[in-house]
Amino acid sequence: MRAAQTTGVVVALGSAQTISWASSYYLPAVLATPMARDLDVSPVWIFAAFSVAMLISALVAPWNGVRIDRLGGRGVLIISNVIFTTGLALLAIAPSFAVLVVAWIIIGIGMGMGLYEAAFATLAGIYGSAARSPITGITLIAGFASTLGWPLSALMDAHIGWRGACLGWAALQLLVALPLNVLLPVGVQPPQERQEPASPEEAKASRLTMLLLAYVFAVTLFVSTSLATHLPRLLEAAGATTAVAIAAGALIGPAQVAARVGEFSLLRHMHPLLTARIAALASPLGAMLLILLGAPAAYAFTLLHGAGNGIMTIAKGTLPLALFGAGGYGFRQGLLVAPGRILQASAPLIFGFALEHFGANAIWLTMSLSLTALLALLGITMIRPASA
Repeated sequence: MRAAQTTGVVVALGSAQTISWASSYYLPAVLATPMARDLDVSPVWIFAAFSVAMLISALVAPWNGVRIDRLGGRGVLIISNVIFTTGLALLAIAPSFAVLVVAWIIIGIGMGMGLYEAAFATLAGIYGSAARSPITGITLIAGFASTLGWPLSALMDAHIGWRGACLGWAALQLLVALPLNVLLPVGVQPPQERQEPASPEEAKASRLTMLLLAYVFAVTLFVSTSLATHLPRLLEAAGATTAVAIAAGALIGPAQVAARVGEFSLLRHMHPLLTARIAALASPLGAMLLILLGAPAAYAFTLLHGAGNGIMTIAKGTLPLALFGAGGYGFRQGLLVAPGRILQASAPLIFGFALEHFGANAIWLTMSLSLTALLALLGITMIRPASA
């Protein structure tokens, strides 16, 4: 496929992903409070409904991966846009909390069918083992989902209310994201990319590698969600002022995008296993600086954590591709992320409890988990030495 065509695919899919992330994963951060106020419930219950959506997405992901492997990703992504539209429209008209939960369940199905895992599998079907650069490309674009989505949600809420904001996102799904996904090639894996049955020894090594990768992805999702939810409070507990905590937290997004640019331009010549190890080390280094220096290290911590998280997002797409090939990629990707989505749903509660009881020392939890993820990535070399 020519470079111009590849660029078109990346721009279309990356833009559609930006809308899908902004209208699902990043929606509660801005709209949970007005939703709760209107329905006369605590915001905690809105986030609980969102947690249910994440659990649903974890259950849908492996099944969805099989569909993409067999039929290509374009049709699945188009259906996800319709499901997102339906869920958001129901959210907008929800007369009670019970109906709102149903709406979030529908959105959870869309999340399982239409976010990064599905996009990565779609690119693996189109480009096979050469999908690394396109995967990096769409994460560069969709990395701005919160940067664009949060202000737009807030703007719509201010002018037309949270229900109007949900309808606005539904319209963007139907009128912008869906047509962009229609432009994609079907992308069914070519026969030469499909894997032959492995020997018993290779099958055992693959299973062990899958377990380690699933652990790494689950831990990094837990850490990133914990810090995304509680970062300002953590920095304030470490001694930073509210202004510094907010300013430092605002660097997470730019750090993620800058790291992805670096991966695209500099690190793409390295094996994804090496870049994943670098990513897994970044957040613990920042955490150690925060422990040793306190508030003066707030900016360094957020920059290192954001950079590591940005690269790890790419690694979640490229590392399984490098280790296992494009054959069965969608199903494998769904299996790898499912435990992380389940654990991710509990992250705000668990880390919030740690922060409440241990203050800034709660950072030891995320730092320790990140270091175990690094050890797991180092262990993959011993299990699959040919891939390192």
